[in-house]
Amino acid sequence: MKILANDGISEIGKIELEKAGFEVITTKVAQEQVANYINANDVSVLLVRSATKVRKDIIDACAGLKIIGRGGVGMDNIDVDYARAAGKHVINTPASSSESVAELVFAHLFSGIRFLHDSNRNMPLEGETAFEMLKKAYANGRELRGKTIGIIGFGRIGQAVAKMAVGLGMRVIAADKFVGKAEIRLDFYNGQFINVEIETEPVEDLLRHSDFITLHVPAQENGYVIGAAEIDAMKDGVGIINCSRGGVLDEVALIKALDSNKVSFAGLDVFENEPNPEIRILMHPNISLTPHIGAATLEAQDRIGSELAAQIISLLKTQQG
Repeated sequence: MKILANDGISEIGKIELEKAGFEVITTKVAQEQVANYINANDVSVLLVRSATKVRKDIIDACAGLKIIGRGGVGMDNIDVDYARAAGKHVINTPASSSESVAELVFAHLFSGIRFLHDSNRNMPLEGETAFEMLKKAYANGRELRGKTIGIIGFGRIGQAVAKMAVGLGMRVIAADKFVGKAEIRLDFYNGQFINVEIETEPVEDLLRHSDFITLHVPAQENGYVIGAAEIDAMKDGVGIINCSRGGVLDEVALIKALDSNKVSFAGLDVFENEPNPEIRILMHPNISLTPHIGAATLEAQDRIGSELAAQIISLLKTQQG
């Protein structure tokens, strides 16, 4: 039985699938050729990340396709309900990348409060000739300890962010339509741990009280989670991080708020016009930028590969049984 991992799979995941008797193909097939390739090569399982889209055309064209797997959390690049109605299994790996995304959130936070994103642009150009000027320009950094972080979306990733924030000595407030409270467990290197219970609150309160706000919500069908009105309700000098999905944050409103200093900095891993972000976003001196790499750690990819392999093996053994 053949598996097409069109956006790649970790070596660990590939080995586990091959041990179970599957043939794993890692050839990158162009989007418009995916359906033809699946049919021509009798592929039973299609694995994707965020690059390949699995829409109705592929689902309709590939009668022999049994499983569609997404390496990661969000499945907005797959027509999930349509696929399941057509008898396909649709799987993902919701727990595998939580820690890696949370760490990237703090990479952007540290970058923003200490101006690393701008310093790393200017030091190679002017560090030799204008060292003292740059030193003065970046001298008014802030600390995260003692500040309030607002987490919009309190699922697995939001809770991983909360865990790291508590470890840094931050106050955590969270908002979520579906989660009333969560118990955060902090594990330490020596086997000790503590539990911290966090109750969610209305997003309106979170906007008013947070020094930094981070988004961990799915793609939205209608409207923004953070638009001009929400930014107006925030503290002056707030920092905003989006490592969830493009389109949940109004980038036009963000640029305006950055230019007026309402927002002090932003950290963006995802973009409205991905994979072609707006040049105003890319060139803004107060935005820390990464190209949608939240889950792109070696450790996360190994966990994703192993989790996908386990689900595929379980599903197909059940079918064969």
